Amino acid sequence: MNDLAIILSTTLMYSTPLIFTALGGIFSENSGIVNIGLEGMMTIGAFAGATAGVLTGNPWIAFLIGGIAGGLFALIHAIATVSFNADHTISGVAINLLAPGVALFTSKILFNGSVTTPTIPMENKIPRPFNGVFEYGSILDTIFNTYATTYIALAMIFVVWFVLYKTKFGLRIRAVGEHPGAADTLGINVSKVRYISVILSGILAGLGGASMSLAIVSTFRPSLISGQGYIALAAVIFGKWRPQWAGAACILFGFSTGLTVYLGNPTLGININENLLSMLPYVVTLIMLVLFVKTSKAPAALGNPYKKGER
Repeated sequence: MNDLAIILSTTLMYSTPLIFTALGGIFSENSGIVNIGLEGMMTIGAFAGATAGVLTGNPWIAFLIGGIAGGLFALIHAIATVSFNADHTISGVAINLLAPGVALFTSKILFNGSVTTPTIPMENKIPRPFNGVFEYGSILDTIFNTYATTYIALAMIFVVWFVLYKTKFGLRIRAVGEHPGAADTLGINVSKVRYISVILSGILAGLGGASMSLAIVSTFRPSLISGQGYIALAAVIFGKWRPQWAGAACILFGFSTGLTVYLGNPTLGININENLLSMLPYVVTLIMLVLFVKTSKAPAALGNPYKKGER
């Protein structure tokens, strides 16, 4: 039971950045904008969050700054895809190349040529709201004594679902993603809705990156994100562009990471090559995509440019 509790705790912890980022992808892609750039937005969010955490000492201000940084790079993506009708994939790839470059360049300027930010002190990390609530070392303490960002991410699944399916704004997002021409005839500003959706996706991806650098790792390094933005995008597809199922997919992918961390513990005496173990989350992602991508129905206008007045 203790081993299972450790795996569940690690699952929740590593699911958090994926959930934030996948929910961002839900906003963008339901509005019709493919967001391959989630990886880059996570990276810049992780860097901005870690940097702000070092400079301010306030984890919540740093967390918000990480989200803002992701939103700014999402704005670049929105300008390219919405205003200039650029290819969504090419623009996203450009973001994935630009964001890490900006992060490393800025890190070298701020931290004496280092591409790694200083380690954030334990007291300046994202807090654990249930620290001390349960008996130390108990199963409940192991599972639930995790960072506040985990509980925020889980709550955001419901928030995003409510926004998409229970509000006028959510209806407009889905209408624009399915048939922007029809939405336009009803007086919906297609460009405005898509801009807001893409920027929201960047903010959430930035929060996902910041939750990684401010809680799980306590620093930023070039390899910190290493494909998690793509895994989050896979969760969006696996979850059929719905927040509740995308969140479940993130937990599944987080479980594969938790299992990797657990099996890599040298005290267990399980001799598995660490390189093979590190492949596990990506292998699970590929398998899930192969099995479920054909049954996933994307928004009808996803990836299609739109000019006002088109039908």
